[in-house]
Amino acid sequence: MKITKIVESPVFRTKIKSDDVKIPEMLIGYFLAPFCAMLANSIFGAYLNRYYVDILGWTKFGVFATMLPVVSVIFVVLGNLLIGRWIDNTRTSQGKARPYMLLSASMVVVAVILLFMTPTNQSGAVQMIWIAVSYNLYYALAYPCFYTAHSSMVALSTRDSSQRGMLATFSNAAMVASAGIGASIVVPVLLQSYLFVSENGEIDVAASYAHWRIISIVLCLFCFFGILLEYYFTRERITEENINLNIKEEKIPLKKQVQGCIRNKYWWIIILYFLLFQMGQLVKNSSMSFYARWMFDSVINSVNPEQTSGTMMSTLGLIGGIPTAVGMFVAWPIANKLGKKRAVVLGLCFSVVGGLVCFIDVHSFVLVCVGMVLKGIGSIPAMYVTMALLSDVLDHLEAKNGFRSDGFTMSVYGSIMVGLTGICTGIINGLLTFAGYTNTGVACDPSTLNIINNVADYTGQVVYRQMGGVENVLAFAFLGMEVITFAIIVFMMSRLDVEKHIEEDHRIIKENQKAAVLATGGTWEEK
Repeated sequence: MKITKIVESPVFRTKIKSDDVKIPEMLIGYFLAPFCAMLANSIFGAYLNRYYVDILGWTKFGVFATMLPVVSVIFVVLGNLLIGRWIDNTRTSQGKARPYMLLSASMVVVAVILLFMTPTNQSGAVQMIWIAVSYNLYYALAYPCFYTAHSSMVALSTRDSSQRGMLATFSNAAMVASAGIGASIVVPVLLQSYLFVSENGEIDVAASYAHWRIISIVLCLFCFFGILLEYYFTRERITEENINLNIKEEKIPLKKQVQGCIRNKYWWIIILYFLLFQMGQLVKNSSMSFYARWMFDSVINSVNPEQTSGTMMSTLGLIGGIPTAVGMFVAWPIANKLGKKRAVVLGLCFSVVGGLVCFIDVHSFVLVCVGMVLKGIGSIPAMYVTMALLSDVLDHLEAKNGFRSDGFTMSVYGSIMVGLTGICTGIINGLLTFAGYTNTGVACDPSTLNIINNVADYTGQVVYRQMGGVENVLAFAFLGMEVITFAIIVFMMSRLDVEKHIEEDHRIIKENQKAAVLATGGTWEEK
């Protein structure tokens, strides 16, 4: 039975009955539910690559470690486009995106389990095939099925700008919280030494592998619960508009959908924004565990480096995340005062300055923390306002083209948010391999380190750190990439003037709906 028929069953009807957005919908459907659903993916963003490198040892596969995430982007894009096309061609009483959220629940569970079932007692060829299949099953099919539908919800929930803004705030807060709690607290503070079992400075691969398999089951339960909760506590009011008006929508050819988007400059600006912003975030997050492990001398000289680096990583995540968490309460007052676009541009200018502070001394934990706080403060509008800007762009496209482009646009958005994970992972793996990274570091005489890095007095003990080339790679990845992408975004976003068209766009959309109702012999009632 098709998923579109399944959701018509009374058991799968939304629990949200109000025509206006209410508190339960905000708190459950747009915060608690996506927080649980995205917790696993947030942890993967920070730790999956390190699991592959330090536990499965996939850098020994050479080019495979670099090329798999990059080549897989092709399948990620195709998967997202497929889901987006399904969404554009779906109409049910429960919406067009939500049915695929329901479909994704079991798919994500299976994919996550397979990610951590790689047979370590088999040949390298078998391991590479397993990694390639499980990686693409998760990132190219299962997660896009959820994420494309999830990402469509703010734009499809309501046309009311203030309500849409609140939903965008809660939705982004859920993403920030899942990354902050999962990647900055749960794993670094509570689980890092459990997931990366270390003995005498070396990782116990067998024990760590067994522990990862246990944790993967727990993450599956969180995902399944969160996805179902989001399905039941969201509602697509915009999709319901034409259904309630008995307007028969034609299926728009993909070529027409694409042309309607790519011919609009606002569409390009907002899509490139997400591309650059996500790239900076992913490169930073994927390199954070490596940076915390090898760039601070207090970690390198620690009796238990893994535990100490976990604490450092947690502190970095919290220091950078606290301003963002507090920001959900001030983002919209700022945006209402300055305008959404202007708030984003001015905020990211501040973030660029904060990023440069870190480079005063990349080995100073205090200076890096100061820079992270400044970057976090500046990124507040960008974190919470831009999904509402994307919704404004989709309304603008509807007014210009006469049809909505949610499915295609969100498939491109999903391709960026998910596909860039592979590209950034491949870039980091390639750079680390080229620079000579090893999971045990390089044995060094502390007296030499004293000359190079101002380490404390000579101790006569051998310590381990990475070579200078690896440290340069980590400094670029964790600190430099975001500064570059933010600077480009500031220049680009200054040209996004879609807000001035909002009232006119909504008037045109209403006129088009009226014409469609009258054309079918219906009666139009002004609201």
